Order: sequence, then structure tokens, then C-alpha cells
Amino acid sequence: MHLDGAVQQRERIKSERVRLRAALRGAVQGVGFRPFVYRLASAMNLPGWVSNSAQGLFVEVDGEKELLDQFLLRLQREIPPRAFIQSLEFSFLDPAGFTSFEIRQSDSGGIKAAIVLPDSSTCPDCLKDIFDPSNRRYRYPFTNCTNCGPRFSILESLPYDRPNTSMKKFSMCPECSREYQDPLDRRFHAQPNACPVCGPRLEFWDAKGNVAAEGNDALVQAEEMIRAGMIVAVKGLGGFHLMVDAGNDAAVLRLRKRKHREEKPLALMFPSLEAVVRECEVNQFEERLLLSPESPIILFRRLSGSNRQTVIAESIAPSNPYLGIMLPYTPLHHLLMQDLAFPVAATSGNLSEEPICIDEHEALHRLEGIADAFLIHNRPIVRHVDDSLVRVMMNRELVLRRARGYAPLPISVENPHTSSLLAVGAHLKNSVALASNENIFISQHIGDLETKESLDAFHRVVADFETMYQTTPGTIVCDLHPEYLSSKFARTSGIPCIEVQHHYAHIASCMAENQLHGTLLGVAWDGTGYGLDGNVWGGEFLLTTETSFERVATLRSFLLPGGEKAIQEPRRIALGILYEMLGDEVFHHPGLISREAFTPGELDIIKQMIMKHVHTPVTTSAGRLFDAVASIIGLRQIVNFEGQAAMELEFLTTELSSSESYAFAIQDPFNPDNRKNQLGPLIIDWSPMIHCILDDVRSRMGIGRISVKFHNTLSEIIVAVAKRMNKSRVALSGGCFQNKYLTEHTIIRLREEGFHPYWHQRVPPNDGGIALGQAYAALRLNSDNLRAKRNRLIVDSGI
Repeated sequence: MHLDGAVQQRERIKSERVRLRAALRGAVQGVGFRPFVYRLASAMNLPGWVSNSAQGLFVEVDGEKELLDQFLLRLQREIPPRAFIQSLEFSFLDPAGFTSFEIRQSDSGGIKAAIVLPDSSTCPDCLKDIFDPSNRRYRYPFTNCTNCGPRFSILESLPYDRPNTSMKKFSMCPECSREYQDPLDRRFHAQPNACPVCGPRLEFWDAKGNVAAEGNDALVQAEEMIRAGMIVAVKGLGGFHLMVDAGNDAAVLRLRKRKHREEKPLALMFPSLEAVVRECEVNQFEERLLLSPESPIILFRRLSGSNRQTVIAESIAPSNPYLGIMLPYTPLHHLLMQDLAFPVAATSGNLSEEPICIDEHEALHRLEGIADAFLIHNRPIVRHVDDSLVRVMMNRELVLRRARGYAPLPISVENPHTSSLLAVGAHLKNSVALASNENIFISQHIGDLETKESLDAFHRVVADFETMYQTTPGTIVCDLHPEYLSSKFARTSGIPCIEVQHHYAHIASCMAENQLHGTLLGVAWDGTGYGLDGNVWGGEFLLTTETSFERVATLRSFLLPGGEKAIQEPRRIALGILYEMLGDEVFHHPGLISREAFTPGELDIIKQMIMKHVHTPVTTSAGRLFDAVASIIGLRQIVNFEGQAAMELEFLTTELSSSESYAFAIQDPFNPDNRKNQLGPLIIDWSPMIHCILDDVRSRMGIGRISVKFHNTLSEIIVAVAKRMNKSRVALSGGCFQNKYLTEHTIIRLREEGFHPYWHQRVPPNDGGIALGQAYAALRLNSDNLRAKRNRLIVDSGI
């Protein structure tokens, strides 16, 4: 009888009518989630409601308990393609007596915690619409639906509803309004929904801003200008592109001259995947990324000359075996590229080192003398969002510039925090991060804070994040560097400030993205970062914990004659390296320095600088070691853009495969009888390697083989230190790990030796990931960790 009663009770619970209340957080706005819930509830005959709020998405439905359990399972299993659920909290309450299911008006009150979705490339259904002559949106450049189109670039405030976007000025026509209100239509509550009758329109302006054409005629005139070799500034999703025929060398060179961009590669937009395959090697992982909703620029290796079927001007990417290529990602770009049917250079609409233009009147002023004409539209862009840049390594994506398609998606962290925290990033490749609840929201790429325009953009993004999430940070986090403009902003903000050492921030960024906890060995290799001793660090091995680090090994230091000047001149760095090895002999030995590298007068000035220790900072930078080797082998003496020498050194490895490496030494300053008797970090002595490279140069060994041996040696250094530290997990971060050969070879070697390597994926290994690391490091602190200690990450800044 007792068992029968229990069974009857369970059956009664199953059939009992209750109310389910569910709160969903994650990417649940702007992805068609409300119509999905409406269709699901209607199909299951469950009355209730769904609504957006600034905190996420809320659902209430009445029904039998068993049916509501099925509803919950399907709610998680059948979500829209661009959605993801971070958390689903639910409870069962007394029924409310709902009689039908409805989509309620959004609630804009409360703490802003909803995830803002990035802009998304045009979906296949919308593509069919714009190329179907019978469709009312035929050749309409602003076609979109709940599965695609602008999001982050048009959002003014949360929740994501049309009145809170830059589309609020466009009143929908009756047909668009019908789609918007029909839960069974794919444009139901598509906030940027529009058509040729009621939506944004194109205009073609001449160089003076005079309107020469409108609508489709504007597009046709822009295409004619590009075919004629002219430079057209095209307003897109997150800003302007400067577009020019990629096969017209004279036009490309004219663009370079006007934009002050001598040799740095220019991004390309190709009409189709088929066109890319005719020019480059494309594997399945690269193809998937190219066609993904993120639609980033991807670095593809070019086919050999005889196998190429398209003509790309050599000036697009001089002496570079890779091309940065994206496909059209808005209807405007699809129409433009289908009509042109050839690749175009599509570089950011700005002068070098400035942020991208987003307003047509601003562009008319800032791009004066660069653009010959302007293809513009009247949908306002709320914030600049550059094209993201991605490289495939170890058969997965590695984001090098995080912007369109990725920003501002957060990295989730454990142990939600109540007060918000702002991390202001580094000086180069700046981005900022805002920690709120269980998320660290990472901004779009801002750039190098080298100009007034870039610094203004930095201030706008900081204010933008605080406004969007309606929060005032309780703590601000910055780099240790005394002169970084982002750090000066933090220190003078009036908010309690925490300073995080640059290279620990790199490792903390990798830990946050890979959800790593506990102790591990971090390898932070880059060009420059302010060290705890006041010197320029950059070749660091950090034994990290949740809240601190110990600098357990570093590259042998050397001089940078001329400081910042040396970064532009690898020849100076080579002199600094050779002087560290050989002292004064370097200036008297005819075989050590290429006579073509310096004039006698230049060499004498640098000699005096080194001998008198004037403007010659000390560095341990791995990035500068790349520069020195490039100079020593005669590859590059002066660079025209950041990282050029290191890139060209990597390019030499593309045709070769070898396990050869050079010798190196590890100087152990520890007391062998007592590990705690620490005299300092291990010193990785690169001088045996440089001696061997000099010998190989004298013996006329091919510089490709030298480069491979050099890269292999760096991997072996990492493996050797990992063995010394005896930690199974190794995190790789810093700008040097943008290098495909170095990263992949190091990962393979670490795995061969039984280690578990971790590296970045959707957050850049370069300084674009520093803000995430700063935020993650600061969140894991407690009051005992806020004092400056030798080899610790944090400096007390008046908390």
C-alpha cells in the first residue's frame, strides 16, 4: 500500500498544474530568442509570456509539471543558432492562470547584465532575398533578420530593442511592421528591420561631399570609380573602408602613399570562397571560419606563382607569402563584390595609427586627400568596430585583432563579484575590459594610443561601456608602466587603482580564456613590457598562482641603443646583442657587422651611446631577439611597421622542415642544496646560439635554414625551462606567439615531452588581451595581496 501511494503521489505531481518561472542569461537578445520561445510554447500549448530585460530574458508559463520539464529541456536544446545560455535559473510556483502566450514589452530597469551580441554577417536567407528579382528587398543593401546584421555597432543602451538603437529614427512601413510583429516570421523583433520603402539609403558623394547619386545608382557609380583605379571610401557596418582594385598596382601604391602606409599588408575582400581558393591554400578549418557569422579577416598562405589564377598586385603585401582575406559580410558588400567580380583592397578608413572613421561628415574631413569619392549611408554607426583578424593554428582559430564578430562577448569567470571593475589595457593594441557579475566584457580593438584621435577613442570606449552597462567601476586596473597613457588615465581617475605587471597580465589572460586555476608555468614572450625592476622585460617565464607570480627564468639581458629608435632599427638591436657578448670587440671586428647596415658616422654615434650608457635601456625581450637575428643574417635592418622583421624571419620557415636547433645555456643562480635560497631567476643565455648563427652566416648557409634552426631553438628553450620547473601545465602568451611556426612547433614539442600546453583562441595573445588579464588578476586578489612584493604582480596604488 505504501509503494502504491508513492507511485500515485508521483503521478499526481506530474499532472499537477504549476507555473514555471525561468531567467536566462547569456547571448539571448538580438538572436531571435523570444520568437523561438513563443513558437515552442505555442507548439506545446503552454500559456504565459516572455520578455527581454537589461539582465537577460525571462519566461513564465503555466502547465502540467511533466510538460514544463520537457519545455525546459527543449528550451536549452533547440536554441537559435547565434544564441548561447550562460545560466538558466528556474523555479516552480503556483499557476498564474495565463490563457494565452504573449511577448511582453521589454523591461529596461535594473542592473544592466545582458550580453550584447556582436555584429553578424549576412545569413543565407537574407542573401537569397537581395539577389531575388521578385523579392521586395532585391538589391537592398540593409537587409537583415534575427539571424544576422548589425547589433553592437548600432546599440545605444540595453535592453536590445529598436528604440535603444540607431534605427529608432527609421519608422517601419506597414509591411516591415507586419514582419516585426509576426512571431512566425524570421524578422519578428529584428531590431534593424527595414526595406527600400522605409529604411536607410545609399548616397554617392564626390571628394567635396556633393551628392552625385542615390540608391542603387550610388552603388553603380562607386563600382565604376573602383574599376577606374580610384580610391572609394565605403561606409560599412562598423566604420569606413578605403577600397581600391587589388589588381591595380598603381592604384594600390597611390593608396599607400596617401594613407602613409609604406609596406604593412593591406586587407583584401574577395567576391567568393571560390575566388579565394584560386589564389590561396584553404583548409577546412579556414573555410569554416571564412564562412562563419564572425566573418573575420583570415591569414591565408598564397599558392605558388604558377598555381595562382587571379592577379593580386605585389604592393598589397610586399615580400609576404600570406594574404589577409575576408568575404563580403553585409548586403552592401555582397552587392558591391558580385558586381565587381574581382578582389579589392579593403583597408580601414583612417590615416595610419588613427581610429577608423564612422561618420560620413567626419570621414569627409579626415579622409580628405585620401579618398577620391565616398559611398555612404544614413544609418548611424554608434561605435567604431574594425574587422577582426584571425589566424588558424593547430587547426583552431587564434584571434589576433578582436573586434567585429567577437566584441563585446565576455569571458565567463567563476565566483561572481558584486562590484564592477574596469581594466584599461596596454599602450599598444589597446582594448579595455569591464568585469561585472560572472562576466568580463572585452571591448573592441581600439589601437595604439599614439595619437590624440586614438586617445579620444579610448575615452569614448571607456565611457561607452560604463553607460551601456550603467555601472561606475569600484576599482580600476592598469599596467605598471609609468608613461602608458591608459595607466595615467587610471591613476588620475579618482577610483581605487590596482597595477598589474604586464607579463603576468599576459599569462592571466591565457588562464582566464582557458579557465585555468592553480599553479602553472607561464611563458610570456613579447616586444616590451615594464618589469618590476624598471627594465624592459619580454622573455619571461613566470610560475603563476591564482594571485601572484614568481619570475623563475628570463632571457639574458642586452642593450637597446637609442631606446624606441632601436625598435624601428633591428641593426641597433643586433649591435646591442653583439656588444653584450663581445664588448668593444664588436666595433673593431670587420666580420661581425654588415658594412651596409651603417654609415661610419651612424656607427660612431651608436658606439658612443653604448659606451657611455646614454639612452640605452636594458631588455630581456624575445621579440627584440627576433629583430637582432633578422639583422645579423642580413634580412632586415630597418622596419617600416611593428613586427616586420620578426614576420619576415617567420616567412623564411614556410618552405622548410627540420628539427635542427642551436646550442644555448641556462645559468642557474639557485643554491642547489636549498631551493628557497633564491638568488634570482634562471638566465637563458642565447649567446651560444648567436655565435653559431654568425658561423652559419660566414659559411653562407641559407637564411631559411638559419631561421628554422633559430625558431627550433626557442622551442627547445621553453621545453628545457618547463623540465626544470616540473609543472605539467604551460601557458603561452605574448605577441611572439602570433608566430605560427614558433607556436605550433612549441606546442608539439611540449606535448612530446609530456606537458599540457595552453594558448589563446578568441582573445589575442598580443597586447589586445592585456585588459582581460588585468581584470582576471585583480578579481582573484584579496586584501593580503595588495602590497608590493619582490616578483609579485601587484603594486599598491592607494587602495
